[in-house]
Amino acid sequence: MGQNLQRGGRLRPIDLARGHGLSTQAVRNYEEAGILPAAGRTAHGYRTYTSLHAAALRAFLALVPGHGHRTAAAIMRAVNRGAADEAFRLIDTSHAQLLDDRRTLQAVESALGDLEPATVSGPGAGSEPAVAGPGGTFIGTLAGQLGIRPATLRAWERAGLVRPRRDPRTGYRVYDEADVRDARLAHQLRRGGYLLEQIAPLISQVRAAGGLEPLEAALRDWHGRLSARGRALLTGAAALEEYLRELG
Repeated sequence: MGQNLQRGGRLRPIDLARGHGLSTQAVRNYEEAGILPAAGRTAHGYRTYTSLHAAALRAFLALVPGHGHRTAAAIMRAVNRGAADEAFRLIDTSHAQLLDDRRTLQAVESALGDLEPATVSGPGAGSEPAVAGPGGTFIGTLAGQLGIRPATLRAWERAGLVRPRRDPRTGYRVYDEADVRDARLAHQLRRGGYLLEQIAPLISQVRAAGGLEPLEAALRDWHGRLSARGRALLTGAAALEEYLRELG
């Protein structure tokens, strides 16, 4: 690429593409999408690029891992049309989303740490028996343990946070150990200010992991992915700064 620049400072689409494992069509598509500045043209209509286009391509590809393709493209389009403030706003939004994701992870870890071993003993509500049998708890007992109303547990059931079975003889809701775990986790998250629609996917992750202990591996992976995003945002910022300097 350096040799091409020395011969008049011109780069062909293939020169840009080769360095990043792209096709020449991809480079042309990026230009048409406004991700790269408009290319010059030879007398025969062939596209010619410069070191400025090379810097733009490096910036875009560095932005994608941290911001995603759509936001990275929007950042580059904003920069190329001279709307730097809009580009910075998009960057700030990605950082804010990462911070929010970190807070969510912290809330989940805090909620899991606050969980106590589920118990199945204790006074029931009204005429309802306290214990539904081995590994089963009735709604009044569970509500009493959590310090909430049975109506709250029924609302959580409608939101998919808990999935109690029904006793075939009495029709009472019966919460097994997994239900009690999910109810306790939901309770902790609600106390942390999370909405039911925000809690539901977190409960699903616990179920998919098969419980709290297997979820530890998922939490470590979650930490790793957030750290990778944070570093990718830094890498993208450095490449974008280089491009902004090229633009002058």
